[in-house]
Amino acid sequence: MSPPAARRPDMPGYGILDADEGSGLLPWSWAEERLRRSHDYWLATVRPDDGRPHLMPVWGMWDGAALWFSCSGRSRKTRNLLATRRCSVSTDDAIEPVVLEGIAELVDDPAALRTMLDLENEKYGTDYGIEMVDPAVNASFRVRPERAFGIDSNDFLGSPTRWDLA
Repeated sequence: MSPPAARRPDMPGYGILDADEGSGLLPWSWAEERLRRSHDYWLATVRPDDGRPHLMPVWGMWDGAALWFSCSGRSRKTRNLLATRRCSVSTDDAIEPVVLEGIAELVDDPAALRTMLDLENEKYGTDYGIEMVDPAVNASFRVRPERAFGIDSNDFLGSPTRWDLA
């Protein structure tokens, strides 16, 4: 798969430089490196009753095409995502963040759940069994980003990048 197209995001009033100025557009490999290494991710959802935002950290795994995570089947995150699948997810580094916008897909296929569990056990050094992703107890999600944003705060004006993935 070829890297997604990159461009400057629309950031009026910030004095952002043209794409060929400053450090230029960040490569997709820069974003993927940060998506892989982030220990935690900030998941933003909205409550279905009144649209209030809900932001919580989750463990997650980037597989090159999607971010996977799980949470309690009764959690606010799960209830929000089952009602409104659109969400945003950010890496845990505010100096070099990567922010994804996409649609969360509830995963219940046994082979996909095994894949997610293997990714989690490898990344976090855990030894969870398949019961960890039992759909009767926990909800597992895969977010395939439609767009992503990255910035290197060391070059705030010359590095902001948007990637269109959908």
